[in-house]
Amino acid sequence: MNMQAQPIVARRSPGPDGEKIITLAALAVGGQGGGVLTNWIVAVAEANGYRAQSTSVAGVAQRTGATIYYVEMCRDTGRMPVFALSPSIGDVDILIASELMEGGRAIMRGFVTPGRTTMIASTHRIAAVSEKIAPGDGRASSPEVSEAMGVAADHVVAFDMERVAKEAGSVISPSLLGALAGSGALPFPRDSYEAVIRASGRGVEASLRAFGAAYDIAAGTCPAPVSDLPEDVALPALRVPEALRADWAALQARVAALPAPMQDMALSGLQKVVDYQDIAYGGQYLDMVEQIAALDHSPYSAGIAAAKYCARALCYDDLLRVADIKTRPTRLSRVGTEVSVKDDQVLMLTEYFHPRFEEFTSTMPARLGAWLQSRKGLERLYARRFDKGRRIRTDSLRGFLMLWMVSALRPARRRLLRHRSEMAHVDAWFATVLRLMPHDPALAAEVLANYRLIKGYSDTHARGLSKFARVMGAVVMLEGREDGADWMRRLRTAALDDVKGEKLDGALATVRSFAT
Repeated sequence: MNMQAQPIVARRSPGPDGEKIITLAALAVGGQGGGVLTNWIVAVAEANGYRAQSTSVAGVAQRTGATIYYVEMCRDTGRMPVFALSPSIGDVDILIASELMEGGRAIMRGFVTPGRTTMIASTHRIAAVSEKIAPGDGRASSPEVSEAMGVAADHVVAFDMERVAKEAGSVISPSLLGALAGSGALPFPRDSYEAVIRASGRGVEASLRAFGAAYDIAAGTCPAPVSDLPEDVALPALRVPEALRADWAALQARVAALPAPMQDMALSGLQKVVDYQDIAYGGQYLDMVEQIAALDHSPYSAGIAAAKYCARALCYDDLLRVADIKTRPTRLSRVGTEVSVKDDQVLMLTEYFHPRFEEFTSTMPARLGAWLQSRKGLERLYARRFDKGRRIRTDSLRGFLMLWMVSALRPARRRLLRHRSEMAHVDAWFATVLRLMPHDPALAAEVLANYRLIKGYSDTHARGLSKFARVMGAVVMLEGREDGADWMRRLRTAALDDVKGEKLDGALATVRSFAT
């Protein structure tokens, strides 16, 4: 799903007269240069004969709250102004948001006033902690925030300023400054902004490029950037060694023999499973999908669900998978692109690991791992000596080889304790699906989708398993009911809505009330 908002560039009426105190609030996430932006704004004001004061109120825990930078300014008339230390509801002339959802939070806080506030916001997204911790899709709606900005603000300038900055080889702070200058919200000429950037002495040329591009977009002389992501992303071809081409072709033929509505999802699932493990694992995946296809009928809802969620069940997250992903050749280049590493810079990448005793033992052969887990003394020893965070530099040869050696255990995965425990869950789940398919395929499709609840590893995996078990426990209460599939879907949605599981508790209580 593309959550990027459409660019918004609007006009503004002339700014307030010079005798009035101009209030400006900027909301920025850590690392976006909010302090630099604020210093630039104050320097521009003072260079144009204004008195200015800036303050900041820091957020907490990286992304649970942004830092609010606040600036008040007025023309220097010889009298000493009295400036406030923080923004007040309904008393902000200019609101700058370094990310779309910060703009939405500013509206909720009352910092954006119709008929008064000029709102300048970047439409790119940085997921908040509240969005990341949601067990399901916790993303807030970007179009709704964009629509709210048009209603709440007097004048809106909103486009992807992060992208403008990256294309200029800079960071977002000069793009935000350029949008502010181009909006006409402050009575200062363009060259005074550029002079302040030059005086900063660091990354001047790139900052000026980002400033100029954002200025032109905000002033309406250049179009705003739009998303160039295709609506339908082509499935990348799986690279198969020559010795395995015939076996891979046989699996593709099995996919082609499935009902047409299932084929696209089954091919995606097959590629995921084979990439995760090997050709034989792909055959195991298709065995499961074909069993459901044989029992399903048009429009093959259960078959499509099987193609999707059987792949998810077989491709569980373990230490081998994490190590494999972090040592793939494309990862360093992808991270370098995301953080805008320049040609004259060196990317240093540190991975954080904190494997618990359970993760450590589950990566052992099944019998040995089970024996170790039964020894509580060893668990206490591990907790005392080894249960600590590990930082591994994967940009170094030593750190890279450490993870690569873990990923090289992939051929032995089926003999490990973690695989045995995962397959026990998968077998019990799939047996329930096969039992339901002949008389209630709709409920079977929802049971297939329940595997969405299991994800990640460590504590995340344990919480997912707990919720999965509780939702699956409702099958016996819903089986044979006309609304059974609907209620199973409601239970899963409740389980995905919050981390603590309080909504799931309420939904299960409702099911018990009518099922008994």
